Amino acid sequence: MASHNELGKWGEEYAANYLRGKGYEIIERNWLFGHRDIDIIARTPDGTTVVFVEVKTRTSDVVTKPDDAIDVKKIKFIGSVANNFVKTRNITDMLQFDIINIVGNNDSNAQLEHIKDAFNPCLAYR
Repeated sequence: MASHNELGKWGEEYAANYLRGKGYEIIERNWLFGHRDIDIIARTPDGTTVVFVEVKTRTSDVVTKPDDAIDVKKIKFIGSVANNFVKTRNITDMLQFDIINIVGNNDSNAQLEHIKDAFNPCLAYR
């Protein structure tokens, strides 16, 4: 496996552990729809909202922040996959789209930023 794939896999695990520690219930990891996926699907600690989480992991943020990689095209992809999940599971709860930025490459040097309600995929179609 390429080192960037290993970094991404580690980052997603680190993010899932962070969310669990904050009381979120992890519903799915790497939910696929076609060739697109959502990294983490979770339920908020109060149980009222389903959260679709895009995890971006980089070893450094010197040039750009990890979430700079999330453009309108990526937001549309996430919205499409989330729509499939909602329809497949008959979800009627509130929905939220978060980003977790991780800078670092291991548990001891990682810096995590959780951006709640980071975007609304419906607005990407305007």
